[in-house]
Amino acid sequence: MSLKIICGADHAGFTLKELLKLKLIEKGYEVVDCGTHSGEQSVDYPDYAFKVAELLKKGEGDFGLLICGSGIGISIAANRFPGIRAALCHDVTSARLARVHNDANILVLGERLIGSFTAEECLEAFLSTSFEGGERHERRVEKLG
Repeated sequence: MSLKIICGADHAGFTLKELLKLKLIEKGYEVVDCGTHSGEQSVDYPDYAFKVAELLKKGEGDFGLLICGSGIGISIAANRFPGIRAALCHDVTSARLARVHNDANILVLGERLIGSFTAEECLEAFLSTSFEGGERHERRVEKLG
């Protein structure tokens, strides 16, 4: 059974979303694309963060991927939902630790701040890393709601 990844991006994250979506499909992941479906027109990042977070909360996917220009706004929007732990990552180490220590369920990237190669590496690390668990990490994640 392959993992289902729910992705979304605003206009500033569209190009990287499309690239990473293809990489996911090539590797056998099921992908649900919540949009945007073009980089031509300015759209509001909260709309896409909310769509991805809502589907993930409903159990309609295993992980989420969100991308905007910096990653900051879209991660703030997604983290408004209890049970969502959207981690803005800039390198493989932060992507791995987001899973190991924080049980992050959405990887957030900033297209204007990260290269496509590093973004692919972050996504691979995020999806291939398990939550470490243990009393201290579980206690902290539980406090997040």
